[in-house]
Amino acid sequence: MNNIFNRLVWTIILCCSSVLLIEAKPSKGAKESERKKGHIIMFYNVENFFDTEDDPNTLDDEFTPAGPKEWSAVKYEKKLSNISYVIYSVASANRNFPAIIGVSEIENRRVLDDIVSTEKLSKANYQIVHYDSPEIRGVDVALLYRPDVFEFEWSDAFQPIIPERPGFKTRDILAVCGRIEGELFCFFVNHWSSRRGGSEASEFLRCGAAQTLRNYTDSLQRVYPDINIVIMGDMNDDPYNRSLSEIIGAQKSIKNVKPNGFFNPFWEMLEAGYGSIGYQDEWSLFDNIVVNSNLTDVDSEGSMKIYKGAKDRYYGTVFKRKFLIQQKGKYKNYPLRTYSGNSFVGGYSDHLPVYIEVGK
Repeated sequence: MNNIFNRLVWTIILCCSSVLLIEAKPSKGAKESERKKGHIIMFYNVENFFDTEDDPNTLDDEFTPAGPKEWSAVKYEKKLSNISYVIYSVASANRNFPAIIGVSEIENRRVLDDIVSTEKLSKANYQIVHYDSPEIRGVDVALLYRPDVFEFEWSDAFQPIIPERPGFKTRDILAVCGRIEGELFCFFVNHWSSRRGGSEASEFLRCGAAQTLRNYTDSLQRVYPDINIVIMGDMNDDPYNRSLSEIIGAQKSIKNVKPNGFFNPFWEMLEAGYGSIGYQDEWSLFDNIVVNSNLTDVDSEGSMKIYKGAKDRYYGTVFKRKFLIQQKGKYKNYPLRTYSGNSFVGGYSDHLPVYIEVGK
């Protein structure tokens, strides 16, 4: 009887030991699980998100109840629901709300307040950084942040300097600085000039914005050598265009990033066929998130770094889901937008959101 009891005890001990060994051995999903402790930094051009009131100081008449798009409270609420659902979907895919969200094509603070107050987003307690810019239609950039992750310190909004066109007024570049897990971060939200009139004819506008921004970031890096810089926005340029590749100096390969230089994780993705906006039967990646060298030394430990995203292939993610894509008609396979001309489609945006993940 004692022998039987002893064998039973040893069997239980061995089984428990085996279980402990199995649990202690890293699984294939362990690395991904660790990355869920990181922080999502997202950018989204929400496409002409106006309120319904006419602002006499801007050209927003198109998006009023009396305007050609008959922009009503019902349509506004639909857009509000759509945008909050996209952000919530990104949060669901990453098991946590983004820590930082840069947005563009927002008319004013009221729209931002309404977005963060929606049922799907209110739990994140997003705080808002926004300045009214001198852009003729009244659309701005802004930044949302989770105060439980990001400790806000200061912000600034400044105009791109265009030497060829003194006095040129456009959307501000927004700078928001603070700390994540004790490390200094500065986020720059951009929406550079469009390609109206042709990409070559308008290139000087985007290059001027890029040079203005690079001068600002260079100054910061001289004063704060350990600062983490994240540049995000709708640049209206692809990663290989001069504004990003030469003036900002954002490299395609993380291995080529030099001290105080920059890395664009979306360049390699564009070459692989990814895009954030569709035009004339091809995808472009105008929506970029660029990081400085302090976030690219991925082999070092103890400080914030950029992570690889889905399937460990790229350091960036284009959030493309079926509900965000037009399924039929003239714009099939393009992002499902709010309007087609003046016809209300009820979609989300003509851009797809993009994001990166950083952590220790």
